[in-house]
Amino acid sequence: MDSRNGSVSEAPLDAEIESFFDSAPPLKDSAGIIKKLKEFIEYNSTPPGKGSPRRVVCVTSGGTTVPLEQRCVRYIDNFSSGHRGATSTEYFIKAGYAVIFLYRRGTFQPYCQSLPEDPLLECFECSDDSIIQVRQPHTEAVKRAVSDHHAAIAGGHLLKLPFTTIFEYLQILQSIAMSMKDLGSLAVFYLAAAVSDFYVPWKSMAEHKIQSASGPLDMRLVQVPKMLSALKKEWAPMAFCISFKLETDSKILLEKAEMALKKYRMHMVVANELSTRKEEVTVVTGNEKILVCRDKTQADSDVEEPLIELIVGRHSAYVKDSDL
Repeated sequence: MDSRNGSVSEAPLDAEIESFFDSAPPLKDSAGIIKKLKEFIEYNSTPPGKGSPRRVVCVTSGGTTVPLEQRCVRYIDNFSSGHRGATSTEYFIKAGYAVIFLYRRGTFQPYCQSLPEDPLLECFECSDDSIIQVRQPHTEAVKRAVSDHHAAIAGGHLLKLPFTTIFEYLQILQSIAMSMKDLGSLAVFYLAAAVSDFYVPWKSMAEHKIQSASGPLDMRLVQVPKMLSALKKEWAPMAFCISFKLETDSKILLEKAEMALKKYRMHMVVANELSTRKEEVTVVTGNEKILVCRDKTQADSDVEEPLIELIVGRHSAYVKDSDL
């Protein structure tokens, strides 16, 4: 192999990725997921009466779990609520994109910003004649959420695919990327999900619940292969890719974002510090660091609106350059 073209360093990573997928438990309803993806992408490639194909973005949202047993009782998790991905999905659809929303089960959903934390129990009530109805204070919010959600689904603008484990997430992401490959520069990946860095290989995992009577737990976690390289190099090489970098230490945040930009050849990396992530982010590109802030003069504003506006503009320039 020729070390000058990177083959020596890339081969072990390719082997790690292949090993991860080979050893992962089979994805439930894999054929059904692929069928949904094919139909969604075909529909948006030739939208009825629209003429030109619609841009398609895969938005990942929420955090992956790491099972500790095959018949899982215990798992490692993270705090991600999915708010960034869900809110961004709304703005992408508003900008004319079709969205494949790859989300963690039980996390924040698009069009639910105005609803309370527990919408089922707080927004509805049972009348004397046992009819379930919306409570008056929430009528407009529920009506808007249901209407917008159903309109996005019925219009072919939104496809929702759930995951829980790191195995499900990466298998579905690969299927999405391979399905979007032929879209070329019209494809976008907005990778906002919090993906586990370490996992327990399926074959070395206990089948049944780990017994506490066995004493202290000694378990070896293996590093999850960096799939961004495979996504950019093989799965969807022409796609416009945005990844995220979250840190608790502002001193290393931009440095780590720049490293990720170069290492994985992303078009943009969104750097957000844990304590200020809802107020501002810094978008790192090849030659810029752009601070994006929410409009603090508006109480209900969010940072995702100007962020998606910036991304849409940069993606449009990328599509134009790719067509030359």
